[in-house]
Amino acid sequence: MALETAPGLISLTSRASDKLKEIIAGQQQRDLALRVYVTPGGCSGFSYGMTFAESVEEGDSVVDHEGVRVVVDPMSAMYLKGAEIDFVDALMGGGFALRNPNAVSTCGCGQSFKTGDQSGTAKACHH
Repeated sequence: MALETAPGLISLTSRASDKLKEIIAGQQQRDLALRVYVTPGGCSGFSYGMTFAESVEEGDSVVDHEGVRVVVDPMSAMYLKGAEIDFVDALMGGGFALRNPNAVSTCGCGQSFKTGDQSGTAKACHH
C-alpha cells in the first residue's frame, strides 16, 4: 500500500497532541491514528469529522506530530491544507477545534465551513 507523507498538510497544537496521546493510551489498541475528514453538508457546505483509524488507506496522507499519527484522505486533503487542530478545555464548547485557513466562512457550530470557490445557500446546523 503506497503511503504519502504530508508534513505541511495539517498540524496539532501541543494541547491537542497531549490530549490525543492520553485518549489513545486509554484504548485497547495502541497503534491508532486520528483520521480527519471533510464531508459535504452542514450549514456552510462542508463539515469536519474526526475518528480513530486502525489502518491507513490507499492514497491517505499521513502526518506524524509528536508521536500522534494523523491520516487524511485525498479529497479531504484538498480542503484541509494548512489546518491546525487544537484542544480547548472549556466549561462550555470545549473539545477539539479545527482552524482551517481555507474556510472563508464558518457556522456557529464550528464544524461546518465554506471555501472561497463554493456557492449555495446556508442550511441549518446538524449537531
